[in-house]
Amino acid sequence: MALSENLPASPGLGGVLRIGQVVVILIELKANSHKPCDIGNSAAFMPDSKIHPMSPETAIAVSHKAAELEKSLRRVIRGKDDVVRLVLVSVFARGHLLIEGVPGVGKTTLGQALARAIDCTFQRVQFTSDMLPSDVLGISVYSALEQEFQFKRGPVFTNVLLADEINRTTPKTQSALLEAMNEGQVTVDAHSYELPRPFLVIATQNPVEHHGTYPLPESQLDRFLMRVRMGYPDAAAERVILRSEAGAAHLQDLRPVLSGADVLEMQDAVKQIRVDESLLTYALEIVKRTRESEYLSLGVSPRGAQALYRAAQAMAFLDGRSFCTPEDFKPLAVPVFAHRVVVNGQYASTMKKSEQADHVLREIVENVAVPV
Repeated sequence: MALSENLPASPGLGGVLRIGQVVVILIELKANSHKPCDIGNSAAFMPDSKIHPMSPETAIAVSHKAAELEKSLRRVIRGKDDVVRLVLVSVFARGHLLIEGVPGVGKTTLGQALARAIDCTFQRVQFTSDMLPSDVLGISVYSALEQEFQFKRGPVFTNVLLADEINRTTPKTQSALLEAMNEGQVTVDAHSYELPRPFLVIATQNPVEHHGTYPLPESQLDRFLMRVRMGYPDAAAERVILRSEAGAAHLQDLRPVLSGADVLEMQDAVKQIRVDESLLTYALEIVKRTRESEYLSLGVSPRGAQALYRAAQAMAFLDGRSFCTPEDFKPLAVPVFAHRVVVNGQYASTMKKSEQADHVLREIVENVAVPV
């Protein structure tokens, strides 16, 4: 037999060529084969990938899983049930969280507990003044063996990233997280790399000590879904902490409650929570008054209004409801808006600057009529 020979063509094939014992099939290209295929869109390969509304039974089962996750975190973080709830709101609303608190109140433990409870990867970065963006994102290194540059991924390629004392690094390094937080990807050397999902940034900063720090600019603060304060626990909770050695000791015994796929499913379920038009009007009225207030030189942006909308949906989901109520919006206005507004310099108050925004927002919320 000759080294190569042509065999009869088969239907739909351009021809068959035998080379030795290897048969090469020549595929006939269709006329429209020049059209690009969107590989990044999984729906192109999965026609049934469209998200359908969940049944009430499925929604209840999913919310029960979320309640179990919240219960597990409360066993580790004692006396901070409100902070645990806001962390879960950030997770299910696809947002990021900024925590202010003095050292030793459990900020790092909270991030580690969350990563363990949802069975996902966790990275902690201690920000310092000499850090570079490549220390967070990664760097391209030349490989002499492959004779090409290879990208070495940084700690940002994780599910839960704890950015500890983020205000201690320079604005150049702080801005390296902007694309990751907003678009779920990082771009290095003209190449974009997708981050794993779910992706959550928990950033911490010390509100007391300001020596050698770089305050986050408004553009960076606006990327965080909410800012919460994690202060000292009350006397009863601190007594329980000392007796039971809550925190790091219980962290080792924490078992996964959810998987990453479960979290993504819950994030999709949150989008289906119904929001009445009257509640939408209520939220927009609060946003409008922050822009018109004489005490604020910078009001809430449209991104901030979207953040409140998503956070309220997540709050209703955690309460096991398929619809929002005014009680989902009202308590979230301060943690979602306080870091997005700037207090006017002429506003006279004896409070700290960070607390002034909270006070102004509370007055605005109280003066807006709640829909019945």
